[in-house]
Amino acid sequence: MKAKLALWTTGMLAAAVAAFSVNVSAHSEHEGKAVKSGEQDELVIYTSRKEHLVKPLFEQYTAKTGTQIRYITDKAGPLIARLETEGQNTPADMLITVDAGNLWQASSKNLLQPVESTVLENNIPAHLRSEQKDWYGLSVRARTLVYASDRLKESDLVGYEDLADSRWKGRLCLRTSKKVYNQSLVATMIERLGEEKTEQVVQGWVNNLAAPVFSNDTKAMQAVAAGVCDVTVVNTYYFGRLQKKNPDTNLKVFWANQSAEGENSSGVHVNISGAGVTRHAGNPAGAQAFLEWMSTEEAQRIIADMNMEYPAKADSQPSDVVGSWGEFRADDLNVAAAGAKQARAIQLMDKVSYK
Repeated sequence: MKAKLALWTTGMLAAAVAAFSVNVSAHSEHEGKAVKSGEQDELVIYTSRKEHLVKPLFEQYTAKTGTQIRYITDKAGPLIARLETEGQNTPADMLITVDAGNLWQASSKNLLQPVESTVLENNIPAHLRSEQKDWYGLSVRARTLVYASDRLKESDLVGYEDLADSRWKGRLCLRTSKKVYNQSLVATMIERLGEEKTEQVVQGWVNNLAAPVFSNDTKAMQAVAAGVCDVTVVNTYYFGRLQKKNPDTNLKVFWANQSAEGENSSGVHVNISGAGVTRHAGNPAGAQAFLEWMSTEEAQRIIADMNMEYPAKADSQPSDVVGSWGEFRADDLNVAAAGAKQARAIQLMDKVSYK
C-alpha cells in the first residue's frame, strides 16, 4: 500500500531531501533533490515537532481537502539555518516549530511572510501571535511549579520569584539553562521585571539548588519525587507523561504567580508551538489555508491533545486529563518577548552561574 514519505533532514544543510510517495517504514531516511511544491494540492513543511505529533494532523488535512503534505523534521535551529541557506530556492511552504523564541528568530531573519487573515485573528489571541502577522501560535504550553505534595502544602508556594527566597535553600531543583524553555522563562521575566530584578531572582534560584541542574524536566521531577528537593519548574506536559506512567505519584502541579497584585501576579508563564508561511513559499495560498485550518476547533483538539498541551484558540477546551490539573490565569505578555530578550537572558544566566 502506498504511504506518504516523511522526509527527514540529518542537519547537513547542503543536502536536499526528496519527498515522494513510496512504500517505506516510518523511520527510513531518503535523500535526493527537493523541489518546490508550487501546486495548489501540495504543501512542503519544515517542522521541529516530532513525527508522531504532526503526522495525524497532516493526514487529517489530506483526508479533508486532498492536499498532499510532504515534510522534513529536524531541530528548530538547523531548519531555520536551512531556510536561510536555501533562500528563494527553498521547497518549504511553512515552518512549524516549538517555542516563540524560535519563531521570533525565523521572523527576525526575514524567513517568514505576513499573513492577513480574519480567521487567524479571530481564533488566536493577540499575545500568542506575531505583531507582524508572520507567525501564529497553535498550542499553548504552560511552564509552572511541580511539588512534592507529601512534604509541601499548596499554601507554601507562590511563584517563580518566590523560589529565590532563602527558605527554599537546598529545596529547589531546576532543568539546565541551556534549553530554550528556561531561556524563554527568564527572557519574559526580563521584559516584566527588568534585568536587575531578574538577575536577583535567578541568582536566588542558583543559591537554592539542592543538586546540580538536570538535563530535562522529567529528571528534575524524579528528583522531587525521590526527596532530593521539594519543588521544580517544568512544562506541564512532562508532568502529564509522568502522571500517566505513575498515577499514584506524590507530585502535583501548582499554578505560579496567581496573586492579585505585586511581583507574583503576572500569571503562569506560557509559550507556544506555532507556524508561519515561509517568505519564498511556492504555495502561499495553500499554506495560509492550512494555517487557518490548524486554528479551528477540529485541528486544535488534535494539536493540543497529542502532547497534553492547551489549545491556542481562545474558546477551545483542553483534554480531560489536562483540564484535571485545574484552571489558571496565564501571563498575557506577548510571547515574542521570549525571542526578543533571549540573548540577554542567556547572558544573565551565565553571569550568575546558572549552568
